[in-house]
Amino acid sequence: IIKLSTDEVKTNVIHKGVGAITESDVALANSSKGFIVGFNVRAIPQARDMAKQEGVDIKYYSIIYELIDDIKNLLSGLLKPDITENITGYVEIREIFSISKIGNIAGCFVKEGLISRNSKIRILRDNIVIHNGTISSLKRFKDEVKEVKTGYECGVMIENYSDIKVNDIIETFEEVETSRQL
Repeated sequence: IIKLSTDEVKTNVIHKGVGAITESDVALANSSKGFIVGFNVRAIPQARDMAKQEGVDIKYYSIIYELIDDIKNLLSGLLKPDITENITGYVEIREIFSISKIGNIAGCFVKEGLISRNSKIRILRDNIVIHNGTISSLKRFKDEVKEVKTGYECGVMIENYSDIKVNDIIETFEEVETSRQL
């Protein structure tokens, strides 16, 4: 079990022994915020009751590989997920509309993919990233829309950012979390 530890997650065996699981085992697991693993043994009734009352998990095993697989799955759940970025679209800013009290709105054309209201974006000027952010408003004509696809025009307002210029590119992307395994 200790060999399953990595740099990111650690296993710690607080106590090991032989015989039935007792109240002192439950108390130790409770104070260390851990759980109890019984291999080919059971808890005495008083220990079972105490574990239920204290919220301590007791896991029973008779096959070592099942124990190792469960511990691996438990530790895998503690690993930070891998985050992958998928680019969903490229939008060209063709015109800037300055509206008092609101700010700058980018008149755009979706060149590739799509732009959605909840997209994460980065603004590129001469292929250099000048801003990372989110969209605060996405409109087609005067209607607020959820997304605009390739070949259509739209109005985009970027949250807390107004230094946009004609020919800037808005690159839209989504971040996908993938759980990791040991």
